[in-house]
Amino acid sequence: MSAHPDQTPVYSYLGPAGTFTWHALAQVPEAEGAEWRSVSNVGEALDDVIAGRSVGAMIAVENSVEGGVSATQDALATIPGLRIIGEYLVPVNFVLVARPGVTLADVRVVAAHPVAYAQCRRFLESALPTHGHIPSASNVAAPQSLLELDSPAQAAIAPPGITELLDLVELADSIGDNPNAVTRFVLVSRSRELPPRTGADKTSVIAELPDDAPGRLLEMLEQFATRGVNMSLIESRPIGDALGRYRFVIDLDGHVHDERVADALLGLRRFSPNVIFLGSYPRADARQIEVVSQYGDDVFTDARDWLRAILSGEPDVI
Repeated sequence: MSAHPDQTPVYSYLGPAGTFTWHALAQVPEAEGAEWRSVSNVGEALDDVIAGRSVGAMIAVENSVEGGVSATQDALATIPGLRIIGEYLVPVNFVLVARPGVTLADVRVVAAHPVAYAQCRRFLESALPTHGHIPSASNVAAPQSLLELDSPAQAAIAPPGITELLDLVELADSIGDNPNAVTRFVLVSRSRELPPRTGADKTSVIAELPDDAPGRLLEMLEQFATRGVNMSLIESRPIGDALGRYRFVIDLDGHVHDERVADALLGLRRFSPNVIFLGSYPRADARQIEVVSQYGDDVFTDARDWLRAILSGEPDVI
């Protein structure tokens, strides 16, 4: 993942400045001093990467409250040539902001990104039980809309710190329903070079079942269970070609260079008609993966050596 030596690298993110995606990109050391390209949606960010306008795109993939981001999962399943090279976590909380002089009693309509709106329902139902809602394209587009002369909204849900970027005031802080909410972001590029194994890694794949015969999902899960590979995420998404046809978005604990993970992926590839490898990359929380001794690398290499000796006719070692 590199730009031309004479060019400043460009990174795409769901903007504008101040969004949670912007905060995630700020965690990437390589992005410091680079050009940050603000886009309107995940598709545009990934298209920048495919077209070569950006060396990487920061996109949200999962929220601890709402689950997987379906638009991102579907895009990764249908746009070829993408790899995840990094993972980043951003705590998610919200504030209610308005133009100077507006009070909470003045608020009749709230502008908010739909996901943010869903995560602030308890506050809104309590403080503004009769309010209306206008959906916004991003968590910063919502407060920005208040600065428009014809804005029908009197307040907006926004990320903390937005009043440092826009001429607005806070009406209420920490309005999110869940103070422990976190959004998981990934940095996506066209690089085929795997990040090195750290022992605290994650591998992401997307796989389809061969058919809808009974037990097929169990067969797919057994590819991981029988090799001691833990799944930290599994979500289904409709393939779209017929009712009842689904693909599965899966995150595995470990790196493809781990023998147990590699062997599980081989089993998955033999089982599934379509497997998309999205990448192996360091975990954002840097938590070391604990591996039961019977699934250590040496167990798999010893088994291969044993079979190789049989096939080559080597004498038994007693």
